[in-house]
Amino acid sequence: MRYDCLIVDDEAVLAETTSEYLNLFDVKAAYVTSAEECLAFMREHEVSLLLLDINLEGASGFELCKELRRKTEIPILFISARSSDDDIVVALNIGGDDYIRKPYTLSVLLAKVRAVLKRYGGVKPSEGILRAGSLELDCNRCSLRVGGEEVRLKTLEFRLLAYLVRNRNRVLPKEELFREVWGDSITGDGTLNVHIRHLRTKIETDPDNPRYIKTVWGTGYLFEDGGA
Repeated sequence: MRYDCLIVDDEAVLAETTSEYLNLFDVKAAYVTSAEECLAFMREHEVSLLLLDINLEGASGFELCKELRRKTEIPILFISARSSDDDIVVALNIGGDDYIRKPYTLSVLLAKVRAVLKRYGGVKPSEGILRAGSLELDCNRCSLRVGGEEVRLKTLEFRLLAYLVRNRNRVLPKEELFREVWGDSITGDGTLNVHIRHLRTKIETDPDNPRYIKTVWGTGYLFEDGGA
């Protein structure tokens, strides 16, 4: 059976309430309260999006995220009452796609979930192959080759890179990237910055002196083709 969203949170009442709310608005959701239950659920069902708490009984959300990233590239949105910048950076560095602080507003969470689901899968098949310098993006398969070698990207990383390439040689404000890639204006600078850093480590020869993705301080980013 296919589910749009699985909530993994040891606060059972909150998880149940969130699940019921999402289902009311035609987002098919379920919830579990532990990492073990999550893995069992995903063995039996197809899940498009994960809402993952950090504090879980047994294995933490961080540990679960690392394990899942060895098997799947579905979007993982962390939901946590922990607001430390260190926690946010860790969550994004280990494979999380965004970080939502508790307490969250159900209507805002619904909007974010819908936006990610709408954009899940990345780009339209009609866009075919995008090329820039030594990069080749296959939009049908959501795959990337750098200098002929395949490079693995998370779903949102691919979507971000594809948007940058499609809009090459134009300064892209952060607000536009939030809207067009994440589908909302709620995503923070930290999430975007971490994704840009991850992309640079995967496509740049020297990530500290990028050839493709340039920072435009105070505004956003610019993707320069870099020639053939």
